Amino acid sequence: MKIKKVEILHITLPMKFTFTTGFGDISERDAVIVRLETNDGVVGYGEAAALSAPVYLTETTETCIHIIKDFLVPKLLNRELTIEEYVNDCSFVRGNNIAKHGVESALWEIESLLKKKSLKDLLGGTRSKVPIGESIGVQPSVDKLLEVVGKRVGEGYRRIKIKVKPGWDCKPLRAIRKKFPKISLMVDANSSYRLKDMDLLRKLDEFDLLMIEQPLAFDDIIDHAKVQKELKTPICLDESILSAEDARKAIEIGACRIINVKPGRVGGLTEVKKINKIAKKNGIKLWCGGMLETGIGKAYNVAVATLSEFSLPADITPSKTFFGEDVTKQDIEISNDGFVSVPSGVGMGYEVVKSRINKYMVKQFEIK
Repeated sequence: MKIKKVEILHITLPMKFTFTTGFGDISERDAVIVRLETNDGVVGYGEAAALSAPVYLTETTETCIHIIKDFLVPKLLNRELTIEEYVNDCSFVRGNNIAKHGVESALWEIESLLKKKSLKDLLGGTRSKVPIGESIGVQPSVDKLLEVVGKRVGEGYRRIKIKVKPGWDCKPLRAIRKKFPKISLMVDANSSYRLKDMDLLRKLDEFDLLMIEQPLAFDDIIDHAKVQKELKTPICLDESILSAEDARKAIEIGACRIINVKPGRVGGLTEVKKINKIAKKNGIKLWCGGMLETGIGKAYNVAVATLSEFSLPADITPSKTFFGEDVTKQDIEISNDGFVSVPSGVGMGYEVVKSRINKYMVKQFEIK
């Protein structure tokens, strides 16, 4: 393929409510939308879903725009190349995985359109539908948490995840288990604990959790291995895994039994496929996490969740849960039994509404 034009579109979507995690509150969602167009007029969309502040990873909305515009686009524009060649040519850029995924994902949509194959088939996916879980932020009270959990369980989600941190862990979990003793339940700490909190982390074993996600530092695997040896509950790594190599090393030292794979965090769908291969070799379970993406980012998450080792419910929540309006015409639709059907047509499977992008536009760049 040969790209003749690139558009970088910075948008901000207002949220229906503030989403609270261990690293702060999110009340509006910034995103960088990447639009690529080939010489033949084929268009692909991608999303770099960094936050506005460097609280999840080191990237922000502004750094993504800078890296895409000044380093990734020059390696892409007006050159005949494959996705693999693009990925290799951009390996000189260290880190900045979310920015890389924003561009690469748009290339995957173009590839899907050119080859007339669905994203699932291009990636080698094996599922026509994927199980869905829900992520619930820190709530103002236990009663409010139970209300939200009950609502999500009633909507059919196959797994519930709640955000925890010291002071908001055992008490809400005990209340949930009392009211919902049989639901599939996990916690996400977003690096809120330290090794000195081992006694507190041990207490989480009593709640029959599916996993404890990223309890320790965002860049650690060594101490996570120490924690995993002390717990019967599987540790799931998120922020610590930025590549297939990170996954291999974490598995090798026993730092986790499960990995949350976010395409943006690991740098794109090419790297996701490598992680899937490593997980299969080592018997490690995977699942696709979410980053409050727009419908564009969610489309790629759905495709990723069809890969063979992604056996656990994905965090792919309908946009209507968080936003009054999204930039895609279609929204994620969850069946009564908690599954999302995978688009079988070409392209990413969700139609972009340009007028909505324009409505929420902060700034844009066009490069030819």
